[in-house]
Amino acid sequence: MKIFDCDRHVMEPLYIWEKYLDSKIYQQYPVHFKHNSKSDVDLPPTYYIGTTPILKHWNDEIQLETALRPQNSDARKLAMSGLGQLQSMDQDGVEKALIFPTFTGYIVNHDKLPSEVSLAYAQAYNRWILDYCLVDKSRLIPAAIVSRQDPSLLAQQVQLIAQQGFKLITIRPEPIQGHHLGEAVYLDFWKACHQFNIQVAFHGGTHLHGDTIGTNRFSSRFSLHACSHALEAQVAFLSLLEGNVFELYPSIKFMFLEAGAAWVPYWLWRLDNICYPEFPALVKDKLPNKPSYYFKNNCYVSFESGEPCLDEVVNWIGSDKLLFGSDFPHPDHQDFDPQELTHAQSLSPELIERALQDNPIAYFGDSFA
Repeated sequence: MKIFDCDRHVMEPLYIWEKYLDSKIYQQYPVHFKHNSKSDVDLPPTYYIGTTPILKHWNDEIQLETALRPQNSDARKLAMSGLGQLQSMDQDGVEKALIFPTFTGYIVNHDKLPSEVSLAYAQAYNRWILDYCLVDKSRLIPAAIVSRQDPSLLAQQVQLIAQQGFKLITIRPEPIQGHHLGEAVYLDFWKACHQFNIQVAFHGGTHLHGDTIGTNRFSSRFSLHACSHALEAQVAFLSLLEGNVFELYPSIKFMFLEAGAAWVPYWLWRLDNICYPEFPALVKDKLPNKPSYYFKNNCYVSFESGEPCLDEVVNWIGSDKLLFGSDFPHPDHQDFDPQELTHAQSLSPELIERALQDNPIAYFGDSFA
């Protein structure tokens, strides 16, 4: 059985920034490692951009646990090159994969960076990832990244991304620089995605220097990680509803990754049955259809290995909207076993196979055929 992995990551080598980034930006805001010399344990280095840590709430306690837990260093090394990525895919039985950044999203969306620095890093990454995937463009399908620090620049970023040959953009679900995705400042961005036939993948992450749900309440890895994916995915969908994006640009396909899928039935039921009918006159112009209609027509969602309630997800949005993403090589999704995908799910093997093969082709067409 072929597996199309819709969430696979690179590990960005440090050298790429000096090579692909504007030299003036690199001199002012270099990405580099800092080593902690205070601990008796050999801690992993901390990523910095200039004088600022790239990750928020990445404290000594987390670093110590990272150093002591079982490592996936071999997988992370493989993810640093296109050839290594292909080797890892062969080991996992993966035919094709969507390729996403790891650290670049934390740099580009960092709330302490000037917009021109954020933009330069986004464009440098996009140049590099195209080279990364050259080793086999039929198997490695890259997602471009955009800088949202200055929303007025988004439309021209999309135009450049389309000219470079990308078909997919990855963005974080939370507000950036105080603007959520449904605000009017993003309308030109959505219009450009529609115009250039660019699809959108939401991919959250823990420890962003930004306005992620939970960061104003918690500092522990456990609580931050609990909030940063599934909760942000729900609110991102709500933001698109609020901004009338689905009605204005129904051709854009949205993908929700690494948040699981079991939240979908609960959220759609609540929006349809509690929120939508409460004050019909307040929503009828913006949302002539129930929220579930837009999810079913515009959105795809990735499921987790062993996740419950997938049968109910299918009841709400259909079996054609399920995707699978391994999150390779990140440590919160270690020990990926392709056999578990067909033996430990709340769906039939036929529907799982559809999610692994047919649905990505439907999402991307020729790119995944």
